[in-house]
Amino acid sequence: MTALATRMSANKVGGSRRAAGRAKTVLPQAPGLRARRAGTYRQDVSANASVFVVNTPGGGHAVIGFHLAKQLAEQNHDVTIMVPGDESSDKMKKEPFSRFDELTSLGVKTVWGSTSDCAACASGKYDVVVDNNGKDLDTCQPVIDWAVGQGASQFLYVSSAGIYKPSVTPPHVEGDAVKESASHVSVENYLKGASIAESIFRPQYITGDANNKDCEEWFFDRIARGRPVPIPGDGMSITNVAQVEDMAKMIGLAVENESAHGGLFNCVGDRGVTLNGLVQLAAAAAGVDGVEIINYDPEEVGVEGKKAFPFRYTYHFFSEPRAAVAKLGMTYERSLGDALKERWAAYKASGRADKDMSFEIDDKIIESVSSKVMA
Repeated sequence: MTALATRMSANKVGGSRRAAGRAKTVLPQAPGLRARRAGTYRQDVSANASVFVVNTPGGGHAVIGFHLAKQLAEQNHDVTIMVPGDESSDKMKKEPFSRFDELTSLGVKTVWGSTSDCAACASGKYDVVVDNNGKDLDTCQPVIDWAVGQGASQFLYVSSAGIYKPSVTPPHVEGDAVKESASHVSVENYLKGASIAESIFRPQYITGDANNKDCEEWFFDRIARGRPVPIPGDGMSITNVAQVEDMAKMIGLAVENESAHGGLFNCVGDRGVTLNGLVQLAAAAAGVDGVEIINYDPEEVGVEGKKAFPFRYTYHFFSEPRAAVAKLGMTYERSLGDALKERWAAYKASGRADKDMSFEIDDKIIESVSSKVMA
């Protein structure tokens, strides 16, 4: 089928609460850190820091906290992971929560509670507090204030790369302009003014084991059934899909690492990928040759782009991890293509490829493109 030429441009550009006069905590180099190369440090696995991770009870970021807790425990840190809400809720029946036994087998303490009162489910004093949950100041401020009050030396906040303003000079790098109205920004600003050494991480799209939010599955659902894959725009918009193991590794490198203090880090993969390229990588992972890609203009077809496709597509939305590579010594070992091969195997093993699915929006797109081509 011939793809419809589009009128869309893939490059379309679409309150600080810092405490005045408040001195930042200047901490000595934490024990257990050793020089790796000029300006960077690496964790010594004998450091044995006490780490408290607040992990979101839903959404794609939940898998980050799961892998972070696992990796830190494997490095001999004392880890507590707190999930806001009730342990008996239906959300806890899904991954990664249904696999918390993997954490407890490593010595991780798993607790449930409220971000407004972390002390109620905490035990003892924590050296490092990680907020992988809050998106606004109302949720995060009580956690930050508690961390400062109980004497933590470091606070790590998982924000979002979605706060960057669209740029005509991609990729997004640390320090680029952000949308000041974004709720994550108010959290970042408050944290920067708090009396604690802070590090901020901005993730984008996530792939990996135990993820409960679709990413590569959207592509696999179509490829597994021999369907065309509809991609809005011309398919050349660039995005970034990071492996969750790498994201957890990056955050873990910051734990008790003086080089991370005051740092802003794009928590992303080391390579961008075009949207059409993502289809091709997913197809290659599935062992499928000649996958059909249909590029289209949502307005001409009469569909809402956000409902038809789960990625941003009207501009290049991708970040680079420059700060993490320079300051933390972050390295990457596996390509996205190889990671997707593992994800395809998991997808097949889950039985999802054999389930009945409806593709009403896809069918509308395909019919519209076909009729315009035939006209």
